[in-house]
Amino acid sequence: MTTPSTPPPAVRIPPTIWALGFVSLLMDVSSELIHSLLPVFLATVLGVSALTIGCIEGVAEATALLVKVFSGALSDWWGRRKPLALLGYGLGALSKPLFALAGGAGLVVAARLIDRVGKGIRGAPRDALVADLAPPEIRGAAFGLRQSLDTVGGFIGPLLAMGLMLLWANDFRAVFWVAAVPGFLAVALLFFAVREPERQPAARPGNPINRANLARLSRAYWWVVGVGAAFTLARFSEAFLLLRAHAGGLPLAYTPLVLVGMNVAYGAAAYPFGKLADSVSHTQLLAWGLVLLIGADIALAVSHHWTWVWAGITLWGLHMAMTQGLMATMVADTAPADLRGTAFGFFNLVSGLAMLLASVLAGLLWDQLGAAFTFAGGGLFAAAALLGILWHGRRAR
Repeated sequence: MTTPSTPPPAVRIPPTIWALGFVSLLMDVSSELIHSLLPVFLATVLGVSALTIGCIEGVAEATALLVKVFSGALSDWWGRRKPLALLGYGLGALSKPLFALAGGAGLVVAARLIDRVGKGIRGAPRDALVADLAPPEIRGAAFGLRQSLDTVGGFIGPLLAMGLMLLWANDFRAVFWVAAVPGFLAVALLFFAVREPERQPAARPGNPINRANLARLSRAYWWVVGVGAAFTLARFSEAFLLLRAHAGGLPLAYTPLVLVGMNVAYGAAAYPFGKLADSVSHTQLLAWGLVLLIGADIALAVSHHWTWVWAGITLWGLHMAMTQGLMATMVADTAPADLRGTAFGFFNLVSGLAMLLASVLAGLLWDQLGAAFTFAGGGLFAAAALLGILWHGRRAR
């Protein structure tokens, strides 16, 4: 008589990844308290044009993604991820009071750049740390969990912003001061609760960005980089979602609801889609993500009536949930373990340049032709990216 074999225990997500997720949650609460109001603050209080807002957002995001190249490579060379993550989160927290003090666009730009430099410093080492900690068979779920917790902060922050704007009669600066509190809490949690695994000296690649090491990055990895750039060109800054809703008559105090709606869809779906990425074709998920983005752009281009705007915002959030954790998983899967920081850095550099171009084009289309053309242009870029992915998928069979 044979005894039934005991199934292997389910692999659980390590506690340190949960801690990193809550660090991201707190910093996103801090950031979204400001970012959910900043485009409208710039447009209505400081009188900044849509093109200028697009340039500010594009330059800020591109700066963050450019810095990730060097922070990721440094974390590979040093063999340490946490100190760089601490520095990045610390800069993010320190930037928040500057928004409250800003009397013109200049200090807002400076604060955005400091904030985004902090994001750039922490981003690649943190993502590489998640990849270092997560067992390969649950890597998609681990990235999905961190992204989901980050996105929970992405809707708690705008909800707080809306409540405080109503409570304090649209006092933007008072809300910006409050944003510093969760930012510093995130730094404290990272310092006390996150431990990184020890890496052997032999696992360090020397200079990560020399010719020999870069040659170890495969064609599969560079294809992922290209796909990431195509997605970013098709999806410009979310500041334009806020402007679209405000143009449709949404009162100032309620504009954070745009990011609440997007992040509820994003946060609810990020972990399930992350788990799904561990068991289904990545190319198929990428294609469906672009279909969702095309649907979002169509809805936002058709009308600024609230039914169309909210349909577009929801589809936008679902697109992000399906693709952002997936992209991180694909980078981790296609890069050597000792070059993960560098790999995430180059991925984000290319995406950052695409974000700069996309946001400037979006602002130019908005000012010259109107909001509908901005989203129609995004939809055309998304359709082109979809055709490219489907063509690549057919060639790979």
